[in-house]
Amino acid sequence: MPPVADSFDLGEPVQPAKPEAYRVLARKYRPQTFAQLIGQDAMVTTLGNAIARDRLAHAFLMTGVRGVGKTSTARLIAKALNCIGPDGQGGPTIDPCGVCEPCRAIAEGRHIDVIEMDAASHTGVDDVREIIDASRYAAVSARFKIYIVDEVHMLSKNAFNALLKTLEEPPAHVKFLFATTEVNKVPITVLSRCQRFDLRRIPADKLAKHFAEVCEKEGVVAEPEALALIARAAEGSARDGLSILDQAIAHAGLEGGGVTADAVRQMLGLSDRGAVRDLFAMLLAGDSAGALGSLRRQYDYGVDPVAVLRALLETVHGVTLSKVGGTDDPAQAVEERAARTDWAARLSFPALHRLWQLLLKGHDEVAHAALPIEAAEMALLRVIHASSLPDPGELARRLAGAPDAAPAPAPAAPSPPPASTMPADFAALVDALDEGGQLALAARLRHGARLVRYAPPEIVFSGSRPIATDTLAELAAALKGMTKQVWKLSLDDVPGEPTLNERQLAADAAERQAMLDTPLVRAALAAFPDAELEWPNQRSSA
Repeated sequence: MPPVADSFDLGEPVQPAKPEAYRVLARKYRPQTFAQLIGQDAMVTTLGNAIARDRLAHAFLMTGVRGVGKTSTARLIAKALNCIGPDGQGGPTIDPCGVCEPCRAIAEGRHIDVIEMDAASHTGVDDVREIIDASRYAAVSARFKIYIVDEVHMLSKNAFNALLKTLEEPPAHVKFLFATTEVNKVPITVLSRCQRFDLRRIPADKLAKHFAEVCEKEGVVAEPEALALIARAAEGSARDGLSILDQAIAHAGLEGGGVTADAVRQMLGLSDRGAVRDLFAMLLAGDSAGALGSLRRQYDYGVDPVAVLRALLETVHGVTLSKVGGTDDPAQAVEERAARTDWAARLSFPALHRLWQLLLKGHDEVAHAALPIEAAEMALLRVIHASSLPDPGELARRLAGAPDAAPAPAPAAPSPPPASTMPADFAALVDALDEGGQLALAARLRHGARLVRYAPPEIVFSGSRPIATDTLAELAAALKGMTKQVWKLSLDDVPGEPTLNERQLAADAAERQAMLDTPLVRAALAAFPDAELEWPNQRSSA
């Protein structure tokens, strides 16, 4: 009789299926073909031509900032060189098939002839000696034996020296692919033995488009503005952007609302672009209370004061680029572009440069301040009130005690015009200054000032022929004393009208020519060839 225990043998218990480990987006969407490598068209074209013409270098060096595809490019080159095609008869190609055994093995990181080494953890000469010794042997199953060395700048000096001879004359079956973020640390002796590719930062609009495609494949709804914010925060790095997108998707949760711009701003601690535009407008308008209130509201929402100053710096930079005719950022909102265009038309280059310097100084102060929000408030107040401060050159002259340190106050004119009377035009204004005893000031304006707009109590002069700051200050004081009103004087970067002196000389020349063209004068000069026409304040030959 069989043992009783045998009748109760139920076999192995059923094991629960193990869930597949989650792969982050940066790994899941690593480019598998050169067509998927975004933003590096020039490099792909060069490699394609080299492969087509069988002019392959024995060593390649990929350099660029983090996350632009250096290691991915090295693996793609390895696939391109070792691809044998679906039928097993193919040769090197810029479009590897991705289905043959070499392509699949390289993509999965298990190909015996494609060796990857992290130079950050293998820095010594012994590690390089292993590569040198192994490179003498032919590839086991691939067309080329390929060594991919990441962060190659971390190799020691002795390791680089040991590699030089093999790198210069490697066996025909060996290719070296180096990647680095700090190419300046790679010895020139190594650089001269490699074909170098500088991988560019990926433009924000291309990153945003790529992120939109990823969201579509993942079944995630995302606002275009949210993707644009992530693309700008990535600073040209696809890996950084995908990591931020991964976080944004997790931040959105399971409510089904998708990735929103407000959520991304909150997650990254970014200032709302509309709030930044409003704050910048308040700075330009001199609205101290409004500017401080706007800053506090953003601070209460969790925005870092440094981020606010950084956003204001980006705004000044964008306005300046718009003023010089720079191309618009496609990832920008329409409202942002319209506001920058308007500010560019109203602000002069000197004003923008001064804004940049003040905000840059404020940014540095806030970044190192013990009280960041208080430091940010003081920085904004300094921007608002800086226009009332004396010019540095004028201040230096005052401290030195120079005779012309301060603008001379307008002396009492013999018969000053009433407070409500304004000179009809700029020429009349200069004449009034002359009659009021401001002879030197009137002379400087008559010979050096190019007028853009005269709209009392505002005057805009051309910045193409700058007027000294002390002259503007002296003119403002004189006009206030003469008209009992505060005048607004500014510069604009446009040519402007001729100076009053140039107009007078042109009028005199035209009048003299008209006199020379009269029949009587022509007849007199014809009869007396050596005669000259004398003109007031000048003596010119006929």
